[in-house]
Amino acid sequence: MRLKSKGERLFDGFNYMLLTAAILICLIPVLNIVAKSFSAEANVLAGDVFIWPVGFNLEAYNIVLGSQKFIRSFGNSVFITVTGTVLNVTLTVFTGYVLSRNRLHGQKLVMMLFVFTMLFHAGLIPTYLVIKSLGLLNTLWALILPTLVSPFNMILVRLYFFSIPDSLEESGKMDGASNLRILFHIMIPLAMPVIATVALFCAVEYWNSYFEALMYINNYKLLPLQVFLREMILSASDASDNVDMLSQIHVSQESIRGATVVAATLPIVIVYPFLQRYFVKGMVLGAVKG
Repeated sequence: MRLKSKGERLFDGFNYMLLTAAILICLIPVLNIVAKSFSAEANVLAGDVFIWPVGFNLEAYNIVLGSQKFIRSFGNSVFITVTGTVLNVTLTVFTGYVLSRNRLHGQKLVMMLFVFTMLFHAGLIPTYLVIKSLGLLNTLWALILPTLVSPFNMILVRLYFFSIPDSLEESGKMDGASNLRILFHIMIPLAMPVIATVALFCAVEYWNSYFEALMYINNYKLLPLQVFLREMILSASDASDNVDMLSQIHVSQESIRGATVVAATLPIVIVYPFLQRYFVKGMVLGAVKG
């Protein structure tokens, strides 16, 4: 191995310091929120909590997880995320596979239409009028259907299918396989890295969406978890169905806000490690090969 010069070692050291500083800037606020969610009211109000809980207790989580508003909004977010991700990935894979086949007539025109939607958007008011005309206001489908096929994700999947040799598809046809059988038994198993990547993109987007809910939903029973979290940040009294409960068990607003943030973030944090090994591979192959 070649020994690094003094300049290269200095450069590596500077990079490590810069990356460490960036990690700490991002990580410390998160640790502070988590620590406050597990700390006692007196210690939080006194400012004794930094990145480690002081006076450990779980009362804030008892309030948040026991709230009917939280449970209802959590269920809405789970439905939106699971249903939206499954439908989005399915349509994205079908669209990407079809547009990756050169025998499709009008392929370039269809691709131009998809790219056009990435560059130009109708705007908020026309979109709202379309949602209203379709009768989707005050329904969870208003948060799912308008974004079923993402042009960016579709292009990733399409380019990944381009990287799969045509000989595999030809061999399947020689064996009498239909187009759907080739897709499900040959193409999709080979494209699992990019499919997992797209699924992660979709799940995070659906789980974190709240602006659309504020625009299209007036029924509080249909609001997703992120809107509940927004209410919690504005007022911790919304954490519980019974406001007097806060004064009885002595839990600070900061602890309740922290518990809500942790509860809203934890599901995606749990899912990410299972898809992380596909993430880089799917992004690189889907974006480079073609």
